[in-house]
Amino acid sequence: MLKMNKHILFTLIILLFLSCKDKQTATNDLPDPLEAGWKGQKVAEVIEDNAKVRILKCTFPPGVGHEKHYHNPHTGYTIAGSKFRITDQKGTRDVVVPTGYSFSNDEVTTHEVLNIGDSTAVFLIIEPK
Repeated sequence: MLKMNKHILFTLIILLFLSCKDKQTATNDLPDPLEAGWKGQKVAEVIEDNAKVRILKCTFPPGVGHEKHYHNPHTGYTIAGSKFRITDQKGTRDVVVPTGYSFSNDEVTTHEVLNIGDSTAVFLIIEPK
């Protein structure tokens, strides 16, 4: 069960709306983060979906990733971190994503990730509509 301080979640949602006033929408053929999985298995689940926001919880055990997909503008929060191999327009690199790390993108992005660490990672992805 997801246990998170509602104040932190509310703050992340507010920051997301403030940073994504001019929302772009992906126009490519890649899946979005909910549709994308790993080797036929789902890695994302919907936590909230209403007229203003969609919140996804993505879980990556060691050796599990997220096939190449796109993100519309979003904010993310790392509930549990790990080490990832990320492939995007900048190339491929290994990155340690710590627990409690937050991030945001105000434009459409694409990437593929693989958990190469030894612990299960969990992220919240918050997307304004």
